Amino acid sequence: LAVPRVELPGESERRAEAGDLTAHTLEAARFYRAQLKEAPRAIAYLKDRGLTGAIAPQFGIGYAPDAWQPLAAVFDRYDDPSLETDPALETVGLVISGEGGKRYDRFRDRIMFPIHDSRGQVIGFGGRVLGEGEPKYLNSPETPLFSKGRELYGLFLARSAIRDANQVLVVEGYMDVVALAQHGVE
Repeated sequence: LAVPRVELPGESERRAEAGDLTAHTLEAARFYRAQLKEAPRAIAYLKDRGLTGAIAPQFGIGYAPDAWQPLAAVFDRYDDPSLETDPALETVGLVISGEGGKRYDRFRDRIMFPIHDSRGQVIGFGGRVLGEGEPKYLNSPETPLFSKGRELYGLFLARSAIRDANQVLVVEGYMDVVALAQHGVE
């Protein structure tokens, strides 16, 4: 039996825009994961925090290089003068426009934690600075995809464990969620 779907005005446009935006966050997440493999300092940091190489891919943990525009290697329309720049990169909070419209990456020299929605789509990021620096954690800004007050990091990955255990353990930070999962508390 087909269930009729009533669509509110503008809903299909919002869904299409969200699809375009999540394509950007997914590409950024892939880039950050690949960069972690090339960042011995970031790997050492994670090992010092007690994480194994198996848990990082499970959570999609990555690394944002210590440079101003590393995402330009991923997105053709990042800041190419011959092309119109991609406004979605700013919309999802991956880049910031500075003086004179010059763009730069929001996240630099940080361990990257992709944040997923209830369907498993990457909707934002949390970035933990390596070493000293402020802010210690930098989150994606409020975007059409991501609202910090409405999301719980790791919930998508924990859904089946929550159903099986019939209980939820809520902890404060990204590393707390990852460390617990590594020790069998999913």
